[in-house]
Amino acid sequence: MGSGKSTVGRGLAKALKLDFIDMDDFIEERNFKSIPTIFADGGEEAFRKLEQKALIELSEFENVVIATGGGAPCFFDNIDVIKKTGKSLYLKGSPRILADRLKQSKVERPLIKGKSFEELVEFIDETLNKREQWYTQADVILDFDHDLSTAEVSKALKL
Repeated sequence: MGSGKSTVGRGLAKALKLDFIDMDDFIEERNFKSIPTIFADGGEEAFRKLEQKALIELSEFENVVIATGGGAPCFFDNIDVIKKTGKSLYLKGSPRILADRLKQSKVERPLIKGKSFEELVEFIDETLNKREQWYTQADVILDFDHDLSTAEVSKALKL
């Protein structure tokens, strides 16, 4: 959350003349519900099942850049699906940088709703530590402490 997956993905897709798909948007469109509503109705487990289904469907697409949700690689066999079907990129920011971005965001995120800045930093740190084993399987890891340019991402991906 807050790493810029959608922004970077859109820029990369445009530069490469490919289509862009934000997986959360895809899930909302397919299920006629917002992510917060999906969480409210069925909890995280229901969302993760829909996310897995979407990832499997999207893995069949060609000539696209896909921004997954932050938790997508960490559930079921999703990391294997990702690695088999494309080149993966982990946008790695510090918990404080990510918390700053999330506090400025207008997007409602069920997992962080109502958290103070310090609680958010702690939550992000704990979440990153839990997810690191999946994230570090990415083909490319790009550390950042600023907004990334399309050129920086393209260079990291060797495109």
